[in-house]
Amino acid sequence: MAKNTVLRRRDGFEGQKLMVLPKKIITNFLSKDPVTKQIYITDIGYYPKAKHHYAERPNGISQHIIIYCTEGYGWLEINKKKVEVSPSQFIAIPANTPHKYAANMDKPWTIYWIHFKGETAAFIIDLILKNSENYKPYLSYSEDRIKLFEDICYNLEKGYSSDTLRYVNMIFSHFLSSLIYEDKFNHVDEQTGPDIVDKTITYMQDNIKLMIRLDEFSAFANLSTSHFSAIFRARTGYSPIEYFNQLKVQKACQYISFTTMSIKSIAISLGIEDQYYFSRMFTKLMGSSPNEYRKKIKQHNQLLGS
Repeated sequence: MAKNTVLRRRDGFEGQKLMVLPKKIITNFLSKDPVTKQIYITDIGYYPKAKHHYAERPNGISQHIIIYCTEGYGWLEINKKKVEVSPSQFIAIPANTPHKYAANMDKPWTIYWIHFKGETAAFIIDLILKNSENYKPYLSYSEDRIKLFEDICYNLEKGYSSDTLRYVNMIFSHFLSSLIYEDKFNHVDEQTGPDIVDKTITYMQDNIKLMIRLDEFSAFANLSTSHFSAIFRARTGYSPIEYFNQLKVQKACQYISFTTMSIKSIAISLGIEDQYYFSRMFTKLMGSSPNEYRKKIKQHNQLLGS
């Protein structure tokens, strides 16, 4: 524990979990192993109804911190700004950042918390904070997310074998992805339904055999072409036509791998009459022509004896 850390309620909380990875394990394995050195847990815990819970770190600590509140209330003070924390919110605190936080006295929070480090840890914490406000992004409650956390704890309680350490930190990466990309982690709510980008992607998948123009996609979304394109690119990183072509090439890879269809037939089945245009598009995305790709697949299968 850092020397500048002030903690209260040292007698713990009923039903709590707390695991601190030994310094030797961190130094000799976690920070060096090719799998774990990217991002790894140093401390992890669960504090139910943590009355009188309080931590103050005037100089911060060397680890990044995630605190996920599922019940009750608390507060965080960071960079001279105090924010209230409610259920279904989580705190993200970058390493070496002065902060303090505490449970609400009347309705103390129940929290899941993790300290972590690694070569990509700073990038991940920045990614988490990028689209959040006041260091406390909102999360809908998810049993699947809690199960990931519990699986980490369950396995760490069994010891620190190399396989265990790799396994739990791979799970931790999944846990972090559930915080950053919640819309992909959770199933779509049946009442609100998918957003227009998700609907358009489903429309693309359902009509993969057609050639669809940008204005047709924007008409489907009931938006102007420029507005729709901007929304789609912001969400996916690609224009609608680029994304649609990627899906076509993805489907083409399946045809090449699992059927004996000619390249021309595959192109036509994807709504592309010009086989040479299809080959150029495929080569640009995959780095090899459709025929070269098929040859690689055959060689791979032969090596496997299939």
